Amino acid sequence: MNLPAGKTVLVTGASGYIGRRVVELLLDAGTCRVIAGTRTPERAADLHTRGAEVRKVDFDDPRGMEEAFRGADRLLMVSTDAVGEPGRRLRQHNAAIKAAASASIKHLVYTSFARSETNAPIAICSDHYGTEQTLRASGLSYTALRNNLYAESILRRMPGIIAKGEVIGLWGGGGIAYIAREDCARVAAAVVASDRASSGEIEVSGPEVISDEQLASLISEITGNSVRFTAMPPDALLNYLIADGMPEARARSKVSFDAALSDGYLGFTTDAVAQLTGRPPMHIRDFLVSAGITRMTA
Repeated sequence: MNLPAGKTVLVTGASGYIGRRVVELLLDAGTCRVIAGTRTPERAADLHTRGAEVRKVDFDDPRGMEEAFRGADRLLMVSTDAVGEPGRRLRQHNAAIKAAASASIKHLVYTSFARSETNAPIAICSDHYGTEQTLRASGLSYTALRNNLYAESILRRMPGIIAKGEVIGLWGGGGIAYIAREDCARVAAAVVASDRASSGEIEVSGPEVISDEQLASLISEITGNSVRFTAMPPDALLNYLIADGMPEARARSKVSFDAALSDGYLGFTTDAVAQLTGRPPMHIRDFLVSAGITRMTA
C-alpha cells in the first residue's frame, strides 16, 4: 500500500459517523498518512481498502491505546458514547489523553460540546468540561472543538412531530445554532490535518439560531403538514413527557436540557466553519430538505 509522506493522523471512533467521515475526508485530500482507530476493526475494512491503516483503539484499554497511538503525529479524539454509566466517559477520555502524552502525540483535537464551562446548566457538558480540564493540565498541544447541537437531533424528533402536528417546548425565546455532523467532520478534518500547534477551544456552530417556534414553521413549510408550536412551563412539560411514555429520569433530564436552551444557552453563532474549511455551514432548511423530510406525511 502506497501511503503519502509527511504527517500521520490517527482518528478514533472510525466506525462512527464523525470519525469515519473525517477518515474519508483525509483520504480524499491525500495530504497525510491516515490511521483509522476503532473498537471494531472489522467494520473499517473498507477504509483500509481505500488507503487507511486500521488499528484497534479501545478506550477501556489504556495500555492498548498507548500502543495504538504510537507513530501518529496528530490525533483526533472523538468523544465516546459511554453516557449510560456516570463517570465512565470522563475516565475513558482521561485515559486516552494520558496514552496520547505517553505516545508523544504532537497535537490532539477533541470533539467537545458547546459552552462546556464550569457549572454549565446542560448535564452533558460536565464530561466535556472535565476532559478539557485534563487536556489543559496534560502539557499536550490541543484543540477542543466545541460543537453546537447536531442538526440530526431534529430528525430523531421528526416522526413524533409529524404524527402529532406540533413541536413541544418550554416557554422562552431562546434558540439553537444547530450544526450538521457533516460540517463538524469537515472542521475536524481541517484542524487535525493542519499545522495548528497552539492550544485552545473553538466554538463551532451552524449559521443561524432556530427557536422551536421557527422550527415548527419551517417543518410546516417544507412538508406541507400543519405543525404548530406548543409552549409549556417546566412542570407541565415534565408531566406531558412522562404521560407520553418517557421514563421519568430521562424526562427530567430533557426538561433541564430544554430549560437551558430556552434561556439561549446554545443560541449563538460563530464563523468557525467558514474560517477553518473555506465553506459556510449548512442552513437548517437545506439540511432538512436534504434529509428527505419533504417525504414525511402524517
